[in-house]
Amino acid sequence: MRTLTLAWRQLRRDLAAGDIRILFAALVLAVVAVTSVGFVTDRAGRALAMEANRLLGGDALVRGDAPIVGAIDEAASAAGLRRTQTVELDSMIRVGSGADAQLRLGDLRALGEGFPLRGSFRIVDGEGVERDAAGVPDPGTLWLSRAGADTLGARVGDRVGIGTREFQLTALVTQEPDASIDYFNVAPKAFLNLGDLASTGLVQEGSRIRYRLVVAGDAAAVEAFAAVARGNLGRGQRIETITDARPEVRSALDRAGRFLGLAALVSVVLAAVAVAMAARRHSERHLSGVAVMRCLGAQQRTLVGIHVGELLLLGLIVCTVGVAIAFALQWSVAGWLAQALKVDIPPTSLWPALRGYGVGLVVLLAFGAPPVLALRRVPALRVLRRDLDGVEPSAWIVALAALGGLAALLWWQAGSATLATAMLVGIAATLAALALIAWLLILLVRRVRGRLRGALRYGLANVSRRAGTSIAQVSALGLGLMALLLLTFVRTDLLDRWQLALAQDAPNRFIVNVQSDQIGPVREFIAARGVAEPVLFPMVRARLVERNGTPVRGEDYAGRTGDADEDRQSQRRAEREFNLSMAASLREDNKVVAGTFWNGTPASPELSVEENFAKGLGWAIGDRIAFDIAGQRFEAPITSLRSVEWESFQPNFFVLASPGALDGYPASHITAVQVPASLPRFTAELVQAFPNLSVIDVDAVLAQVRSTADQVSTVVQVVFWFSLLAGVLVLLAAVSASQDERLLEGGVMRALGGRRGQLRMAQVSEFAAIGLLSGLVAAIAASLLSGIIATEVFDLPWRTNWMLAVVGGALGVVVTLAAGLFATRRVLDAPPSTTLRELQG
Repeated sequence: MRTLTLAWRQLRRDLAAGDIRILFAALVLAVVAVTSVGFVTDRAGRALAMEANRLLGGDALVRGDAPIVGAIDEAASAAGLRRTQTVELDSMIRVGSGADAQLRLGDLRALGEGFPLRGSFRIVDGEGVERDAAGVPDPGTLWLSRAGADTLGARVGDRVGIGTREFQLTALVTQEPDASIDYFNVAPKAFLNLGDLASTGLVQEGSRIRYRLVVAGDAAAVEAFAAVARGNLGRGQRIETITDARPEVRSALDRAGRFLGLAALVSVVLAAVAVAMAARRHSERHLSGVAVMRCLGAQQRTLVGIHVGELLLLGLIVCTVGVAIAFALQWSVAGWLAQALKVDIPPTSLWPALRGYGVGLVVLLAFGAPPVLALRRVPALRVLRRDLDGVEPSAWIVALAALGGLAALLWWQAGSATLATAMLVGIAATLAALALIAWLLILLVRRVRGRLRGALRYGLANVSRRAGTSIAQVSALGLGLMALLLLTFVRTDLLDRWQLALAQDAPNRFIVNVQSDQIGPVREFIAARGVAEPVLFPMVRARLVERNGTPVRGEDYAGRTGDADEDRQSQRRAEREFNLSMAASLREDNKVVAGTFWNGTPASPELSVEENFAKGLGWAIGDRIAFDIAGQRFEAPITSLRSVEWESFQPNFFVLASPGALDGYPASHITAVQVPASLPRFTAELVQAFPNLSVIDVDAVLAQVRSTADQVSTVVQVVFWFSLLAGVLVLLAAVSASQDERLLEGGVMRALGGRRGQLRMAQVSEFAAIGLLSGLVAAIAASLLSGIIATEVFDLPWRTNWMLAVVGGALGVVVTLAAGLFATRRVLDAPPSTTLRELQG
């Protein structure tokens, strides 16, 4: 308690005297940076997850081929959850009567009250107004999908027959929750009130009915429900969450989550830079005081207790202040973000605040403790000879302690082993390069400064005279700039990728079931209407039967990886039919990641498999995979693995066969085209000319995915600018933390008659040299590291942006100049006597 009391007194004295002001400011900014980014990412991430759940109509749903009862049904009624249900079945849909009646097998969906729990239906009503639906169809009424109405020639107001009952068509659905692209579920969709289903006479013994139980609510309640559901799934049942969303949506959300993690890592790096520089200055200012205490008989352990205790007390105070400021900042940002995303932003959790305390204290101890602990080694002779500094611990020990603390923080914040490792290696390499180049600059300046004149000679001489300080400052500034530039590079790549993938000219119609003899006529029909000529892909339905001569069963994948969701998905893939296709070459949205893709037509059949599909089923290059195709056996080896950009909205397949490999097997063809809004009758005319074709209108799906990607992009940009602003503030603190020597020298120069212009030019030359080196190395390091992270973490192609690197390097010079000149402005503004008294008092 006595040591703690002394630590508290010293903290109050340092705060009152201003000795600890820079460290206080740096740590506050560091905590604000980390915590505010954490608050924003936490709230925005949960808002995006909730918004993405509108693709399911809720937060989780259980599908089954029988009514869902028992423990799962009971869990859906738990506190904090809302629930509803839907029923799906296939039924003939009839529009009109007599000889003019249009009959089509349709996908009937009976909706319970409250559906959807997330999102909404977008409908066109009888007055032609497109709007969000207030609920589900009223009893006695029915909605049709827009594509289904085109196929049946139905208009709002028509009578539509379902089973033994007729309904009035009151709206056309342009966008629906749980919309999906299913090449073999292209029937017109009809939506009615669940209470009307019994009156249709369709629910009978033997009817193939699909039941869905949908829930939404608090994250904890949904997780509890999902856990109960997974543990009680029966035959024919499965649970779905947003992790089972379409690949293009899941890809956008995953990449956004990784970017937010990267933003948090950058905040930690910047915090470490600022605190390390500020703690160094803090320890230097206590050298004389510690020497006096040594003369008065203070023991080393007492000195350690006082200074470490001061750090801990400072950390607790600063963390509290920083978390409070961050909470206020994120509150205003979240309000703007809610308007920008047009969604409700859920309240933040406590985790970002706890993370702020953890990061602040760990950074302070990891980077502030080593120079402070060195105070216990200050010799008593320091009282008489002020040129004697404390004998600091080995630079290797200090560096290892700092990097060890930073490594622990990065691993904690990253959430990705690859991302954390890439950042750690990048930081270590950048620091080594910065230190080496700074040392070479010092050697160069020492050789050439005799040939320089005036303020330029004095400014560059300062760089070489304070070798240790210059190397530390170049390293700190370069590391901070590298982190900010890295964030800029990755953010630019992400936004460019999303804008390219979800361009307005993306295909919005999938045409399925084109027979071989219809390929030419279909192409001519499409070209005659001014639509770009399509590429048709063969499609063969197949079921997996063997791998390397061993029969494949779904139950073989139960518990294979330890990830229940992944195992269930692999089990479904092993049991269901899927599509095979052939290709002579690959489009730009398919890249070979392992093996060799065939060139031309190989002598025997070969297979190319999407990498994640192969990983889920445990396939590898060289495996021989056998399929059953309409009772015929097809077998071929895997010769390559591919990455697929599912968000391209082009027809893509998990398994591709070499040209000619599937000849002779029953096949149809599929294509995708972009139909402009000026051709509203395109689908109806195509189906009329080719009645066997099925046309999937994916405008609604595109709109949902594009909306989700736009929201994700907005969040990424907000977090980017927030991190950038916080980072610039922390860099300013880092630059300001090492200015005492410059202030002292400037005061002496002013006392000896130095002019303001001379001093300013000397400062400009010194800071320009430091900034140029820091910015140049930071730009190169950020370019290289962004390439590794883009390819290994974000699955993006590496496109080196040297112009951005040049701009970033120039920005380093500007920031360093501005911060340095601002920090040393008192040399020119204050009387020399005042400056010298403050620094030597």
